[in-house]
Amino acid sequence: MNKIFSLLAATVIVLSANAQTGKINGSITNGGNQKTIDAATISLLFAKDSALVKTAVADSAGNFIFENLKDTAYLVLATAIGHAKTYSNVVLLTAEQREATTGILQLQPVQKNMQAVVVTSTKPFIERKADKTIVNVDALISNTGATALEVLEKSPGITVDKDGNISLKGKQGVMIMLDGKPSYLTGQDLTNLLRTMPSSNLDQVEIMTNPSAKYDAAGNAGIINIKTKKNKQKGFNGSINLAYAQGFYPKTNNSLNLNYRTGKFNIFSTISANARKVFQDLYILRKYKNDDKSINAIFEQNAGTIRKNTNYNAKVGVDFYASKKTTLGMVATGFIVPNSQDGANTTYFQNSAAELDSIAMSTSYEGGTWKNGSLNFNLRHQFDSTGKELSFDADYVRYAEDRNMNLANNYYTHDWQKKRSDLLVGELPTDINIYTAKIDYVHPLKKALKIEAGIKSGYVTTDNTAGYFNVIGNEKLVDLEKTNRFEYKENINAAYFNVAKEIKKWSLQAGVRLENTNNDGYQFGNESQPDSAFKNSYTGLFPNAFVSYNANKNNQFSFSYGRRIRRPDYEDLNPFVFFLDNYTYDRGNPFLQPSYANTFEASHTFKEFLTTSINYTHTKDLFTEVFEPSGQYATVVTQKNYGKSDNASFSVNADVPVRKWWKSMVYSELNYSSYEGLFGVEKVDISATNFLVNVNNQFTFKNGWSAELSGFYRTKGIEGQIVIKPLAQLNAGVQKQILQKKGTIKLNIRDFLRTMREKGNINLSNTDAQFRQLRDNRVATLSFTYRFGKPIKGVQKRKTGGAGDEQNRIKTGGN
Repeated sequence: MNKIFSLLAATVIVLSANAQTGKINGSITNGGNQKTIDAATISLLFAKDSALVKTAVADSAGNFIFENLKDTAYLVLATAIGHAKTYSNVVLLTAEQREATTGILQLQPVQKNMQAVVVTSTKPFIERKADKTIVNVDALISNTGATALEVLEKSPGITVDKDGNISLKGKQGVMIMLDGKPSYLTGQDLTNLLRTMPSSNLDQVEIMTNPSAKYDAAGNAGIINIKTKKNKQKGFNGSINLAYAQGFYPKTNNSLNLNYRTGKFNIFSTISANARKVFQDLYILRKYKNDDKSINAIFEQNAGTIRKNTNYNAKVGVDFYASKKTTLGMVATGFIVPNSQDGANTTYFQNSAAELDSIAMSTSYEGGTWKNGSLNFNLRHQFDSTGKELSFDADYVRYAEDRNMNLANNYYTHDWQKKRSDLLVGELPTDINIYTAKIDYVHPLKKALKIEAGIKSGYVTTDNTAGYFNVIGNEKLVDLEKTNRFEYKENINAAYFNVAKEIKKWSLQAGVRLENTNNDGYQFGNESQPDSAFKNSYTGLFPNAFVSYNANKNNQFSFSYGRRIRRPDYEDLNPFVFFLDNYTYDRGNPFLQPSYANTFEASHTFKEFLTTSINYTHTKDLFTEVFEPSGQYATVVTQKNYGKSDNASFSVNADVPVRKWWKSMVYSELNYSSYEGLFGVEKVDISATNFLVNVNNQFTFKNGWSAELSGFYRTKGIEGQIVIKPLAQLNAGVQKQILQKKGTIKLNIRDFLRTMREKGNINLSNTDAQFRQLRDNRVATLSFTYRFGKPIKGVQKRKTGGAGDEQNRIKTGGN
């Protein structure tokens, strides 16, 4: 590992000797009176796709210059407060002509009244870039009052299953990042976090099916990066959002965003508070079979759950512009989520003749407070205007939870004569500490060549205790069969090297990432169970390649390849049983191995409105959720490596201008999945094809009115052993801009036909199971947003760099 790091450092030093020599200059004047415009913002763009190269600010004489440029065609964009933007003609740099000028660019003043001018723009719902798809959250009225999970559910290519697990183009194992940083959560805890994040705090969702080697290799299906709002305008400004929602139960969603930038400092903060109360009704029918497939017994359960949580979230950060080339930053974030869950279920046990044998009634309560605190320190240094940059990030993150559980069971005969009762209580604290540090270096070279290199190291410790007690009278007796404590430590070291090159109409990129993983787990024993421990260490190479070809102004083709890894969640390695209820258990598997996926994707974009793509992924050593019978009626849920899978998808994404006032965005996807392997001694060979269509209609009317009608439909599909029946949802909304466009009122109704009723079945060798699930999905939300403050002109935007990219796999059990 040290030799590889040394080789990367030596390569960076050698290549830093190369430089580019092209120059573009010009000047800015006021087109109305020909006076000089001081501090106008100048943006240098690639002519072929208008991609931003760099920015500058005109001096007191209105002059500007860009130096150390590669040989290609450029555009120059000039903007200033109170003026309409203007573009230069195409400026070409070649080996024969290394200097060029735009001449004098004239900015025309715009008419304004005596009151404050509020500049507004309508962002498209979806933006397609060469390596990612971008979803602008505020572009949809139906995102009003929603959570981050509900925003993802409506994003192209993303599906959310009945338990909140996220898939991308039909594949699970997605890496979720927040502001380019690791989310540190997966499974139910990631779902809980996204359910408590208000959409009013979100800016964009970036979807990357084949990320470059710069990003962590975790996540077989790719990366979803959720970007929160952050204002960099000079002066004091911000926004406030208030929302009230009514489903079966009321909900609130409120946030405040503040930003103050002056001199060399930019201070920003976000504070939010929201309260949610939701229900879930679940029906389960299990038919247990003998070896000859005849029915042995029947299990039927009706379960109702009410979940409540209040989320207090805060983010505070500061950027210090030490010089024009160096920026230091610090960001502190945290949340406190008091939560509770009340449940009641009735279970009917029937014999082989479907005659009622006995009944069990249970009431349960879980409650606690989920806490998080994190601190990030970052540094960015730009060596010159060519884009040569060094960045450093260090993060510390801590999660903690004290959760308690009570489960009371009453057992009856078939004619409701009480037989017995019992009470089980649980004390379930969790403590997680994460430390990461990374360095990235970007170096442009001659002839449109660019290299990137970096190293990263992360260290994680988790401590989970599950203390279960049987209450008899007033005495608590330890249940040694269920009680356990599990400690886990993991260290991942990584290095990457990436090369990008542009040759006329071609864009080429290739890279490789090396990751070394070391982990060990220790399961504390007790009088009933012995101690156990495991260690594992493995190293992998993860290559990545991307090719893009701009055939002409109407057609662009691209192809990408990447190899990725999916590591087991920490809790899935814990060999003890996690108690869910008397008839459902969750048990970890310390022998789980990571799975590896190779993904190929090809796409074609026509006139920037129609994108067609084909995606294929082959996964080996696949692990997934497995349902196994235990005793006569209980089911154990565990994770196992069982074989391989193949996934192929064909998608079409179109922006259709139906009328001047009506724009429709349509995403459709045909997905084929197959799974092959062994569940114990039983061979599994299943496949299925499903179709997804997501339609969003945006209507723009006069006097600041606009509306939306959107929805999706998904045919039957498979998720491991589970077959999911078709799903559909329709949403509608209307909004009005008020207070001179500083304020917006929105009314949105989600799932107004209440079609989000999840149904499915699970087929095992000796068990057939069916389920129906209904949630609090039909919700009406009324919100008010007000934007305040006034920016100061002449501000140069700072280029934002990436932060940590690590994906962790934590299950803390928060609600």
